[in-house]
Amino acid sequence: MTRAIQVTKTGDDVQVVLRTDVNDDELGSATADDASSSAEDVVVDIEYSGVNYKDGLALAGGAGVMRISPLIPGIDLVGTVADSNSPDWSIGDSVILNGWGIGETHNGGLAERARVRSEWLILRPDAISPRQAAAIGTAGFTAALAVRALERAGLTPDAGEVLVTGASGGVGSIAIALLAKAGFRVIASTGRATHRDYLLGLGAAGTIDRTDLEAAGRPLQKQRWAGVIDSVGGHTLANVLAQTRWGGAVASCGLVGSSDLPTTVMPFILRGVSLLGINSVECPLPEREAAWGRLEHSLDRDLLDSLTTSVSLEGAIGAGAAILRGELRGRTVVDVRL
Repeated sequence: MTRAIQVTKTGDDVQVVLRTDVNDDELGSATADDASSSAEDVVVDIEYSGVNYKDGLALAGGAGVMRISPLIPGIDLVGTVADSNSPDWSIGDSVILNGWGIGETHNGGLAERARVRSEWLILRPDAISPRQAAAIGTAGFTAALAVRALERAGLTPDAGEVLVTGASGGVGSIAIALLAKAGFRVIASTGRATHRDYLLGLGAAGTIDRTDLEAAGRPLQKQRWAGVIDSVGGHTLANVLAQTRWGGAVASCGLVGSSDLPTTVMPFILRGVSLLGINSVECPLPEREAAWGRLEHSLDRDLLDSLTTSVSLEGAIGAGAAILRGELRGRTVVDVRL
């Protein structure tokens, strides 16, 4: 039997429990006769998962994330292959899974075991420990994708300042660290003055108050940013587009504030600004491996450890509520064995 957090939603009623009697037939797809269940050819003994904003939404029964009921949340997992019907994976392989619908349309990583598709897995880099891989998780993986996208769009350290919104969160924290390591001058947007020292410690050169970006603004504003990584959306994204320099680029990877984009075409056709969408869920394997390679070689792992806290499997429930309230900083790892 496997321990797992399970969320059940009936109408407006949401029940979250820590089960201790989940069997392997309940892992993976929503139902045993799901057409995709036959493709779930690898069983993983999970060591660590994480708490992302999506996990907080799933634990709260958020319809935009929780696509099946009951659901084991957890969009990340790190563990060891326990059983495999795939030629690509052998028992004992240390693997990572980020996205691909786990914790949303498939049962996910807030459990001691998972049944998944072999093509969803990547090998954990040797230099990154299992706990560090979970600390990086979807948040750090998304940050690496965003940094790579900006660089492919032509962003270089001598182009000017790069803004990171939602800077105290997981994506923002690791994005700052990666950008600073690459030599960029990073400005962090935060709503908490108490986080300033934390953000400067990650490598940010300065901070701005997020409220400066939250109100409706003109479609074109004073040019400031050479590049932006935005996880907020809404008016924040509209304002940073309006403030991006000619030929600059904005990587959009979240909607913590809003999924709306109240802007015009002016930043795109008058300043040549590029809006780059970052999709970490269905990212193809070569880009996944390249992003994790960037994390392996460019992310300061001592710094990563300093911004990581751990909770038990049951503790993930409270951490999920805390991340929705904006109370978590950095990365929260779930040791599912505790």
